[in-house]
Amino acid sequence: MREIILLKLGEVVLKGLNRHSFEETLLQNIRRRLAGLGEFDVRELQSTIYVTPRGGEDLFEAQERLKKVFGIASLTRARETEKNMDAILEAAAEYLRPQLSAARTFKVESKRSDKKFPLNSPQICAKAGDYLLGRFPNLRVNVVEPDYTVRIEVRDRAAYVHGNALRGAGGMPVGTSGKAAVLISGGIDSPVAAWMTARRGAELVAVHFASPPYTSERAEQKVKDLLAKVGTYAGRVVMFTVPFAHVQEQILQNCPEDLFTVLMRRMMMRCAEAIARREGCGALVTGESLGQVASQTMEAIACTDAVAGMPVFRPLIGMDKVDIVALANRIDTYELSIQPYEDCCTIFTPKHPRTRPALESMEKAERPLDCAALAADCVARAKRTLISPLE
Repeated sequence: MREIILLKLGEVVLKGLNRHSFEETLLQNIRRRLAGLGEFDVRELQSTIYVTPRGGEDLFEAQERLKKVFGIASLTRARETEKNMDAILEAAAEYLRPQLSAARTFKVESKRSDKKFPLNSPQICAKAGDYLLGRFPNLRVNVVEPDYTVRIEVRDRAAYVHGNALRGAGGMPVGTSGKAAVLISGGIDSPVAAWMTARRGAELVAVHFASPPYTSERAEQKVKDLLAKVGTYAGRVVMFTVPFAHVQEQILQNCPEDLFTVLMRRMMMRCAEAIARREGCGALVTGESLGQVASQTMEAIACTDAVAGMPVFRPLIGMDKVDIVALANRIDTYELSIQPYEDCCTIFTPKHPRTRPALESMEKAERPLDCAALAADCVARAKRTLISPLE
């Protein structure tokens, strides 16, 4: 019979009366992610999603895309077969032949959802184990640390044979937690923060601050490439590029140098919040980690947040750089992030930034600026780009 992909739900199964809405969003996300690969039937039953090709679709590419869909705990390609032991045993031997021929030890695990099936799970395992030992003389049983595990699932409509499952992206389906606007630079941290926010089900709107002629078009393209990487998990991302050089020049000319970075961050928050509210977002997201740089002390963060009228999420706040880099490598953004194109956060950096600024000193330092007018001008001139990772 045919080969399909089985997807196991993650945290969604813990939901209560609203679980159906989470599952529907996940099914929609799966169908969108498979678009362009051919025709697939996608349905959910008993906390498992069945992805069935209608023709000669590329199951390997489908599997690779589905590994990056938030809301899926694990996935595996499987052989669908009739619900009788002869068919199940033959399917296991033929479908898993390459893996079983290469292994030295194995075990069988079984799950019987259809209680009308004449054998229970231990009986299925015993019968399948005996059969496979007879077909593959190279094998010995090891139920503790086998080289390979054969899995047999007997469900309502059919039986399914497969091997070890692949790890899914986990988290919650994108679109189930509203929208969030992430302030994204070309560094290591903010793309990881964006990924972590999308993993909790938030649809992303990205706000990037560019400062030509101090920053180049290649720096902006780098950010687009980073968002495309994040978008392989998060789906399409709307990006707003905010022209920011004039604001930085005004701060440099009119404000104390040691407060420059935090004053800049406060202006970024004002701009990002205006865009976020216009786009229907419920929160701002940054890639800050406590104590990592001078603008990320408790006092500096408090001064930054004082101008925000909506929640500011910092998914990386308790992570050290080693952990952040490891996650950046996992989601394939690290090599892009270390490309040497400066972003606006790295220009006009003070030699001796104040690490424990007081809010009163910030507000006093800003008095020469018309902050509202500067932010409004930036937002009005922001450029909108749709990042579609699969195009």
